[in-house]
Formats: sequence, C-alpha cells, structure tokens
Amino acid sequence: MTKQIAPIRSICVYCGSQPGRDAAHMQAGRALGKSIADHGLRLVYGGGTRGIMGAVASGVLSAGGEVTGIIPEFLMDKEATRHSLGQLNELVVTADMHERKHKMFERADAFVALPGGIGTLEEIVEIMTWAQLGRHRKPMVFGNINGFWNPMLELFQHMRDQGFVHTAHLVQPLVIDRAEDIVPAILASAGAKGREGEADIISRL
Repeated sequence: MTKQIAPIRSICVYCGSQPGRDAAHMQAGRALGKSIADHGLRLVYGGGTRGIMGAVASGVLSAGGEVTGIIPEFLMDKEATRHSLGQLNELVVTADMHERKHKMFERADAFVALPGGIGTLEEIVEIMTWAQLGRHRKPMVFGNINGFWNPMLELFQHMRDQGFVHTAHLVQPLVIDRAEDIVPAILASAGAKGREGEADIISRL
C-alpha cells in the first residue's frame, strides 16, 4: 500500500551543536528558523541551545514560532544550558538516543539536514534508509549551504552508480543551497509529489 504524504505542520532539523568555521552556517540556521516560523510551522529538533542547533531554535522563537526540543538526559548539559531549554515551547527528555530519534521522526512531517558532524549525518542517513525501505514518504532536504554537503552527495551518486541504492525512486532528497528556499521547496514537494519543475530552487539528488 502506498504511504500518503501528510500535510506539513512541522519540520525536523538536524544540524551541528557547534557553530562550525563558516559564519554562513549559523546565519543559515537563523534564517531557516525564521522561515519555519513565518510559514506557521513548528520546529522539531534535538534540543540543543548551542551552535547551529541553537541558531535554528532562536530563529523560530524570535519570529514567534513554536519549538519542540527532544534531548536525551545525558546531553542536557553538553548540548544545551538548562536555563535556555526553559524557553522552548515543549521539551521532551528521553532515556537515550534511540528514543530521541524515534520521537523526532514521529513528530515531524519533513526533515532537513543543515551542516553538522557525524551525528547530523547519521540522523539524515537513517531517515533516507527508512525511506528506501518504504517506511515513509516525508520530504527530506540537504541544506547545502556553501556546498557543505557536496562530498556526501557525490558519495551517494557513486553508490547509485555502483548499484547499491535499490528502490532509488524512494530516496529522493531535495538539495537546496539557500536556507530561505528550504521551506518553500518542502511545501512545493509535499503538495505536488512527483511533479518536477515546481521551481528552479528544487533539485534532486
């Protein structure tokens, strides 16, 4: 049975808990957060208040939007400050990473990977794996700020070329270069799945 695409009400953002060395990444985090709020959507994210994670949450909250943070107890003082966590509209504390990822998946209607490290990569790749297995049809996006994800996108294409990405039609993340274009691309994709050329901001891996 084909899984239907749910209306977009919330967007899960995976990104670094550090600011990184390119100032554009923090700027993109704030811009994406503002865009999420401006479109009346809720942010679902890992609960961190530092780095790009904090920038996204701050962008949503400063624009009057709503934020759900989902964080394991053991990361409360590593990725966040308890005082800042109190500013979130909703905070879910989980026992471990597995529960965190499951709750983020349940509460989100789309997924975005901004620049980040191994944890960010692991989270978006798992979502892509579930799509390949037919477990969901929620939009997936690589926020390719200043070409950050280019090496990974090349690896994915290499995997395809070598015949290791089966049911490739189920694994079609959008690749968006500007943070301001991410939410419109998600809404266009969800509203017209399978119809290409909605806008030239949308490209597919």
